[in-house]
Amino acid sequence: MLQLGDEVTLYSLVLVVVLLGTRSPVWSAVLTASLYFFLAMFRFPQVTTSRARQVLHPDSRAVGSGKVSVIAHRGGGHDAPENTIAAIREASKNGATGVELDLEFSADGVPILMHDETVDRTTNGSGRLSQIKFSELRKLDAAAKHRLRNKFEGEKIPTLQEAVEECIRLQLTIYFDVKGHPDQAAAALKDLYQKYPVLYNSSIVCSFEPKVIYRMRQSDPEVVTALTHRPWSLSRLGDGVPRFSSAWKHHWVTLMDIMLDWAHHHVLWRLCGVSAFLVQKNFVSQDYIQYWAQRGVELVVWTTNTKVEKAYYQELLHISYITDSLVEDCEPHY
Repeated sequence: MLQLGDEVTLYSLVLVVVLLGTRSPVWSAVLTASLYFFLAMFRFPQVTTSRARQVLHPDSRAVGSGKVSVIAHRGGGHDAPENTIAAIREASKNGATGVELDLEFSADGVPILMHDETVDRTTNGSGRLSQIKFSELRKLDAAAKHRLRNKFEGEKIPTLQEAVEECIRLQLTIYFDVKGHPDQAAAALKDLYQKYPVLYNSSIVCSFEPKVIYRMRQSDPEVVTALTHRPWSLSRLGDGVPRFSSAWKHHWVTLMDIMLDWAHHHVLWRLCGVSAFLVQKNFVSQDYIQYWAQRGVELVVWTTNTKVEKAYYQELLHISYITDSLVEDCEPHY
């Protein structure tokens, strides 16, 4: 990952690149100045450090120490059907600090918990969410494909509000993972924050899509937010295998990956004013933690699923992590 330093380095690099491309000192200065004023005018400030820390390091009966938060991925999808009330309750019972929950919408616009755009992988139904009304989704068994389906048989797909109310009752921090629908998601979440003000100090909105986070800050600048990032995500799958067999396409998308990585580390986090950066575990080091700490940004890693990994992040690096299971070693969900 590119780690080029402070704002002086950023604007100097932009100036040099544009100068090499245009051979015009005037245009180089104009474009660099335009970037500076764009960020100065349109970027959001981070929320206060004290409130961000309250969200990211709540006082609780967590598995780790008070410094390390343990977040159940999709509610802890290995221990119970993912993105369900049962998963939230299991995560709490097993000592999680909080839960990461995926926000999606039914065909009639009801905010629900679901990771995929279809119901095929996790339920006994089939079809795209965009074509299924909530009344029909409610009839599905959300435990149908889970390894513990007999224990959780009949578990329903919850609404976002139902999940939030359960998390508040159990005093769990919520990581709202928004896959898309920037305007729709921002509106739904803003309504929830207004209805349950406790969320300002007990939840964080995160997304792979910077537009989602920027729209959320526009909608409510008091919400704590985070960008989620996996380097080389455009050119490679989660296990590192190239997405494309064509060599030229792979190299072209790899170049886009480099540009996206640079933007995350030098423009997008600053523009959105995020308080945390959620990054895939394989790219974390002590230097990388320090890189973000110098910018007032907390690092959270995903998805950490073995005892050895958890001990490494908890006891050596002292950073919070997201896991599929609080009680077992398991394969990660990417």
